[in-house]
Amino acid sequence: MLGANLRQLSRQAASISALCRDLGINRTQYNRYLAGESFPRPDVLHRICAYFGVDARILLEPVEQIQRSDHGSLDNPAISDFMSGTPQDLPEDDFPSGFYRFLRRSFLDDAQFVQGLVYVKRVDGNAFLRGFEARGLIRQQGLPLTPDTREFRGALLAQDDGVAAVVSRKGGKTATFNFLARVPALQNNLWVGYVTRAVRENVAGRRVERLIYEYLGRDTHKVLQAARATGFCRSEDLSPYHRNLLKVDEPFA
Repeated sequence: MLGANLRQLSRQAASISALCRDLGINRTQYNRYLAGESFPRPDVLHRICAYFGVDARILLEPVEQIQRSDHGSLDNPAISDFMSGTPQDLPEDDFPSGFYRFLRRSFLDDAQFVQGLVYVKRVDGNAFLRGFEARGLIRQQGLPLTPDTREFRGALLAQDDGVAAVVSRKGGKTATFNFLARVPALQNNLWVGYVTRAVRENVAGRRVERLIYEYLGRDTHKVLQAARATGFCRSEDLSPYHRNLLKVDEPFA
């Protein structure tokens, strides 16, 4: 059962090699799990379950039964009729799966901008994103530079004129709300909107900033280039087109 479940879950990944790198598991050993020839140690099983958003029931139950039995807050019958935009309602054409570069001004420093990388995927028709905060941002907040501290995930929701996302770090008690609308352009690969952070009014820094998402797909060269550039930059480091979309010289209205 574990092997069958892992084979199904692994289809979400761009490749088994990339998945093994993300999980920190030897490719040969992971192939043994897929073939049902070996069981992972408890710590490795925990890592696999956390990555795929499941639990240890994958040892005994088909993964589709596990996922069907776990109602999230958005698809819970108590509220589902009131949420017209749910993760299941976001078509691939409106916001395709793959890698995105994002750009925004720093909440804490007017002179700095943040570049980051996220991966959007579909799981049973639901749209989700995953990424890691740049080390500089985590260091600025005085948090430990661990993968668990840096990782964030979010659910993507269809909206009348774009896409919304609710995003939080692992175990976090705060979240950000993102709204993005597609930019009419020849390449059709840009979305622009804003991001708000859920903090008290008297907390240092701003709570709303403009936001750009640029679709990179699965182009290895573009993705690696964007990954190397994650972190802080100055406005002069941005392309003129990105500067214009972010309206760097105008306050957010």
